Amino acid sequence: MRAAILDYGAGNLYSLARAVKAGGAEPIITNDATEAVSCDALLLPGVGAFGYAASFIDGARDPITSALHNGMPCLGICLGMQLLFDTSEEGPGRGLGVIPGIVRRLDARRVPQIGWNDLEDVSEPAITSSGLATAFFANSYVCEPVDVSAVTGWATHEGDRFASSVRKRNIVGVQFHPEKSSTAGVAMIEAFLTEYRR
Repeated sequence: MRAAILDYGAGNLYSLARAVKAGGAEPIITNDATEAVSCDALLLPGVGAFGYAASFIDGARDPITSALHNGMPCLGICLGMQLLFDTSEEGPGRGLGVIPGIVRRLDARRVPQIGWNDLEDVSEPAITSSGLATAFFANSYVCEPVDVSAVTGWATHEGDRFASSVRKRNIVGVQFHPEKSSTAGVAMIEAFLTEYRR
């Protein structure tokens, strides 16, 4: 199985590639959207600013959205999850809009949230099957889908409860970093890939 990690200058690519490899897939790091959508799964990595990543997405929008609408499995991580949505308070530009909604700033005194946090009311199979109950977060912004039924898990930071994971068909987003969430986080990536392994 070939899993594309789309390089839009968001960093954290190689730790994610190691996790993908540990999960039994071949990681393909590329900044070419056409090459990325020719793989078996697409991963949108985290770390970075929405506006910068959105400017990259503008030039890659058509092949990515076409592939996702046609059922390509996709895992968006942190910033990658936010790029699945329409817009963000963090900066200008459009996300992919495959999950309708916005990205807003965390309503908390301590921002960014950096560190381990509990996952609550999780129904995402890749998370539940991996045993991941506490994950590593590094975020100042969170996603608000229009349809709350897209939310498959929650987390709370200083009283602000937000979506820690979402799903729409084969598209999964997680606000945390599974590749930095110890062995259970790597197992979550493996579980996601295994669901779509041919």
